[in-house]
Amino acid sequence: MNNSNMYAGYRYPAQVISHAVWLYHRFTLSFLDIEELFAPRGIIGSYETIRQWCKKYGPSYCKQVKKNRGQLGDTWYLDEVFIKINGVLHYLWRAVDQDGDEIDILVQKRKDKQAAMLFFKKLLKGQEGMPFELVSDRLRSYSAAKKELIPSVEHSTMQYENI
Repeated sequence: MNNSNMYAGYRYPAQVISHAVWLYHRFTLSFLDIEELFAPRGIIGSYETIRQWCKKYGPSYCKQVKKNRGQLGDTWYLDEVFIKINGVLHYLWRAVDQDGDEIDILVQKRKDKQAAMLFFKKLLKGQEGMPFELVSDRLRSYSAAKKELIPSVEHSTMQYENI
């Protein structure tokens, strides 16, 4: 992210801004932690400034990292968990490859075939190829969506394999 026009108007150099955003996203540090890490180096800025940098530059950094990430694994592990957002039950769909690299996530209110198909379409859209094997729990939505969208991919639902 060496585009100097991207950082025009900031009093800090591009290296400081990009390092702060990298620290936040790579190590999941809080904005206050990053502020404390910068203070001994003579970089005095508030946590709110760091938050604004992360909000502005985080998505473009993420896109660049995904682009340069390289090839994903051949086995994808799929799972869904229940989460509450403002007291309303939602489902967080998540896909990870065999190396533990997160492929994608999606939050939805439903847990049916239509929701699984949307998740599969989103997964496959951002990838260069298809996996050789999908590993999931026994949720029927996965099987139905896989059968319709990617029938050639092997699907395993053996107990304890999707840990």
